[in-house]
Amino acid sequence: MKNNHTLIIGSGIVGATLALKLAQAKMPVTLIDARPARDESMWQAVLNKRDARVYALSLASIHLLEDVGAWQKIAASKRKADYSQMQVWQLNGMGELLFGDSDSQNVAPDILGSMVEPAVIEHALWQRINDETVSDYLTVVAGQKVVNMDWLGTDKGYRVTLNDGTIIEAALVVGADGRNSFVRQQAGIGLDTLDYHQTAICCAIQTEKPHQATARQAMLPTGTLALLPLADITDTDKANPHYWQSVVWTLPRNQALSLLEEEDRFIADKLAAATNYELGAIQQIESIASFPLMAQQAKSYVADNLVLIGDAAHGVHPLAGQGLNLGMLDVQVLSKQLTHDFARSGSKLWGSIQTLRVYERSRRPHNSLMMHSFSALNWLFAGSLAQARPVQQIRNEGMYRVGKIKPLMRLFAKQASGV
Repeated sequence: MKNNHTLIIGSGIVGATLALKLAQAKMPVTLIDARPARDESMWQAVLNKRDARVYALSLASIHLLEDVGAWQKIAASKRKADYSQMQVWQLNGMGELLFGDSDSQNVAPDILGSMVEPAVIEHALWQRINDETVSDYLTVVAGQKVVNMDWLGTDKGYRVTLNDGTIIEAALVVGADGRNSFVRQQAGIGLDTLDYHQTAICCAIQTEKPHQATARQAMLPTGTLALLPLADITDTDKANPHYWQSVVWTLPRNQALSLLEEEDRFIADKLAAATNYELGAIQQIESIASFPLMAQQAKSYVADNLVLIGDAAHGVHPLAGQGLNLGMLDVQVLSKQLTHDFARSGSKLWGSIQTLRVYERSRRPHNSLMMHSFSALNWLFAGSLAQARPVQQIRNEGMYRVGKIKPLMRLFAKQASGV
C-alpha cells in the first residue's frame, strides 16, 4: 500500500477517535483493527446485553466525541447515564465531599459527565468511521494484527507487516494498542510499573434505592468502592429508572480472589454491607468480573516517526475513573499539534520529531501527576499504614475542611469535568 500520512495501530476508543479527527482534517490515515469486522446485526447482539463496565466520560471527552460526530449517536441511542453529582465519603471517618450539588452555589455545570458502556461508544465510532464523509481519507483494515515493524529512516517512516502479509508504509505510526502495546515494545520504549497488589471486582447491580444521577465513591480501608449510574436498557427498567449501577470494588488481591469463589448472592450481600447500605440492599447482580490493578507509564511517548497514546503510553489506578479521559486528552493535544505544525510547515512536515516532542511535553507530565496523585490517594485510604491514628486524623480533618471551602470545591468540580 502507498505511504500514508498516519498508521494507527489499535482501534479502541482512543485510536478510533484520533483516526476520525485526522480524517476530518483531510489527513490520510489507516486504522488497524485486530478484531474481525462486525456488521450492524453483530453490534446489536453485543448491545442487547448490559455491560458491567462503564466509562465515566468527562465533559472534555464528551466534547471530543461531539467533534467527531459520535456523541450525537450515543445520545440518540439513550445508552448513557448523565451524572450531575459526585459523592465521596469514607466509612468510619469524618467528612464527605459532594460535587455538583444544585444547592451549593453553582459548584459545577449542569452535568459533570456521563457514564457510557464501552460497546456503546465503540459502536458510535464505528458508525462514524463508515460514514462517506470520511471515507476518502480513512481506511480500516480489520481482522489483522501487526507482526513486524521496520524503521526506514526519518524521511520514509515505517514499513509495517500484517499477519496476512500486507505491507503498509507510513510516515507516522501511532501506538494505540493498549497496556501491552506491541508498538511500544517494537520501538524499544521501556515501561515504569507499580503493582498495587489489589484486584478490582466489577459488576452491574440493581439497588433498592435510586442512584439519583449521582456517582458515588466510598473510600474504604480495603480500597475504593465506586457506584456509577448505568443507562436503563430494558422497557421494565425504563419504566422505573435509575436503579442500575456499575460497581468497581477494589480489594487486596487475595481477598478479592477468595470472594470471587463465592455465590453471586453472597457477593451482593457483602457488597451492600461494604457500602453501609448507602442505596439499600442489592436486588440483582450481573456480569461479575475482575482485573488486577497496576499503574504504568512509558519512559518515552515518542520516537522518530512514532508516538504512543492512551493505555499504550500510560495506565492509572481506576479510583477516579480517569483512564479513558486521559487518553482522550492525548488525542486532542496530538491531533491539534500535528495539524498545526503541518500547516505551519507549508504542508511539508507531518509528524516530525519536534512536533511529537511538543505533544510529549504537554501530556507526559500531566499524566504522571495524575498517576502519582491517584497512587497517593490509594495509599492515604487503603492498607495498614492508612489505618494508623495520625493518618486517620489528617485524612478526616482534610476531607472536612476541603468540603467547607466552596472555591476549592468548584476547582475540583472543574477538574473532574475536564473543561
